[in-house]
Amino acid sequence: MNDDIALWDSEAADFDEPADHGLPDPAVRERWRGLLRELLPEAPARVADLGCGTGTLSLLLSEEGYDVTGVDFSPEMVRRARAKAPALRFVEADASAPPLDPASYDVVLSRHVLWAMPDPAAALGRWQDLLAPGGRLVLIEGSWSTGAGLTGAETVALVKGLGRAAQLRPLPDPGYWGRAIDDDRYVVTG
Repeated sequence: MNDDIALWDSEAADFDEPADHGLPDPAVRERWRGLLRELLPEAPARVADLGCGTGTLSLLLSEEGYDVTGVDFSPEMVRRARAKAPALRFVEADASAPPLDPASYDVVLSRHVLWAMPDPAAALGRWQDLLAPGGRLVLIEGSWSTGAGLTGAETVALVKGLGRAAQLRPLPDPGYWGRAIDDDRYVVTG
């Protein structure tokens, strides 16, 4: 785990540069804002942003009135998240087993995190435990041209393995990514 932390700490300085990470392009930012409005219950729902990185989605959601807690295991990512959104709560911890109150969140959100978990099914089980009755999982994932990631079918199967319904929505539109993509990116809700 220490090697992983060192890796992500070293990535933090440049993490926000890709259009879909830092959302510096107003058009890309608005595409994500619109997508999240569609997928999440109305604000002020409580959202656990797991593997929040530098807090870009946490900040975007807080601007919409959501009560957001971000979790990341990289001290440098969390430091940058706190600098970006000082009014929000960020917890330095392993996103696969977040130390958050069970049954207290309306949404568990993760973006490009589940695929990197050593045991995605176990992580999802712990994430589900964070959800209040009627809560939902929002998993933004991909199967990248590098060979890394999870396919949409794999993520759907993981969510269904929890006994939850799962909906897959492909996200091929370059508007989300700031460029054309040649891999499979999607969101699964459950």
